[in-house]
Amino acid sequence: MTESLSPSVPTASGEVVGLLLAGGGGRRLGGCPKALLEHRGELFVERAARALRDGGCAGVHVVLGATADVVRERATLPGCVLVDNPDWREGMGSSLRAGLASLRGTGAGAALVCLVDQPGIGAEAVARVLAAYRSPGTLAAAAYAGERGHPVLFGADHWDGIAASATGDRGARAYLKEHAAAVTAVECGDVAEPYDIDTFSDLERLE
Repeated sequence: MTESLSPSVPTASGEVVGLLLAGGGGRRLGGCPKALLEHRGELFVERAARALRDGGCAGVHVVLGATADVVRERATLPGCVLVDNPDWREGMGSSLRAGLASLRGTGAGAALVCLVDQPGIGAEAVARVLAAYRSPGTLAAAAYAGERGHPVLFGADHWDGIAASATGDRGARAYLKEHAAAVTAVECGDVAEPYDIDTFSDLERLE
């Protein structure tokens, strides 16, 4: 199921649309979905969606799973399209598949994917990776000291292959490994930190 929070969300013909994966249940956080974690009065899901918008994405699709109804009630996500993933328990791969499916028919040329549990990645990293977009055949990813991370940009020509290989919590890892020679690496280590928030102790990394 896909729901738009705004009837004025434009069709992004040939443009890059942000895709925020925010469906996890936060098992190691006592069952608190990461989308609902809060920092400086802002929910993680709000913060990540704002980074995609401010980084230049033509629109933002947010994939929800665990307690999606609570996220809808509490989060302020202007202009975003909310996508339900009823299979969120299967892992991040299912949210990636749901998100890519929601983009079909929009005319978007690429999806720029961010994860809700990486608050150290903001609009500057999004803008850098987005700038690598050339065509629907583009593959690009942020790099941190030579290691690939998020955000990741998937040109529309790759969506079918990525969806077919996205299982469990691997996301697009297998597809990117198979097509490593085609991936443009975009160094972002000077503007972002790619750490994950997996436990409550990880929250101490936030300033």
